[in-house]
Amino acid sequence: MRRGDGFAALLFASPWIIGFCWFQLYPILASLYYSFTSYNIMRPPVFVGLANYENLFLHDPLFLKALTNTAIYTIASVPLGLGVALILALLFNRNIPGRPVFRAIFYFPAIIPSVATGIVFLLILNTQGGLLNVLLNRLGLPALPWLTSPTWAMPALILISLWFVGPVMVIFLAGLQDVPRVLYEAATIDGAGPLELVWRVTLPMISPVILFNLVIGLIAALQTFALPFVVFGNNLDANSIGGPLNAALMYSVQLYAVAFQQFRMGYAAAMAWVLTVIIFSLSLVALRLSRRFVHYE
Repeated sequence: MRRGDGFAALLFASPWIIGFCWFQLYPILASLYYSFTSYNIMRPPVFVGLANYENLFLHDPLFLKALTNTAIYTIASVPLGLGVALILALLFNRNIPGRPVFRAIFYFPAIIPSVATGIVFLLILNTQGGLLNVLLNRLGLPALPWLTSPTWAMPALILISLWFVGPVMVIFLAGLQDVPRVLYEAATIDGAGPLELVWRVTLPMISPVILFNLVIGLIAALQTFALPFVVFGNNLDANSIGGPLNAALMYSVQLYAVAFQQFRMGYAAAMAWVLTVIIFSLSLVALRLSRRFVHYE
């Protein structure tokens, strides 16, 4: 600013600044205001204070059900996905025949739209004639009601989430490439076996990558929408968008139903801000706890 370049810099940056303020900052602040109002698009918002938040936590069983289901899904799918992705990365980091082909095959599902993936899994997990149940019958096992039973709806959703471990695997592969070979050689000379090499060398050296994938996985799992909506809510019925007995009702799906099926925009804005606080808090906790377990070079 003292050199007189401040105005020119702001002028060149003004398209981005204007776009950020209009398309991001204003909607964020507007949604915060609407969360304290009763607003249905057709009428002007009416300020109601904390009534929306009070109704969420004290009088809305679907909110609590969706929050509980999302927590269960996150707790189960994120560690499972990280484990599967890490195992695949360790496997494909070795010099095996056809390694580039296998890497591409496991990454390929990431470029398929989630809606198409959901439709495919509707066919695979169908109770009558689904590919997975046909395979179980061939093995002499009974068919399972993956999509029609409250007991199996959430396991089915967690199983589907493993379809998208490809990008996480690629990030782990990039981290494994940076582990110095001399550490493996020194540990081998000291008598470390394959499992000890992974536990004592690999995991500490890629701990920043694990932290990154963990935080991104938490954020994605807490906001998951497309797959549960397509698989369990494709009939657009507000009473059954979460599968049988709402056993797979996810938070973002319930938020969508409240906003765009019931048109309770103020209530939906309050739900969105609750989710924002949860995501921010969990991310902050993960970053704070990481100081004990993450090792940087």
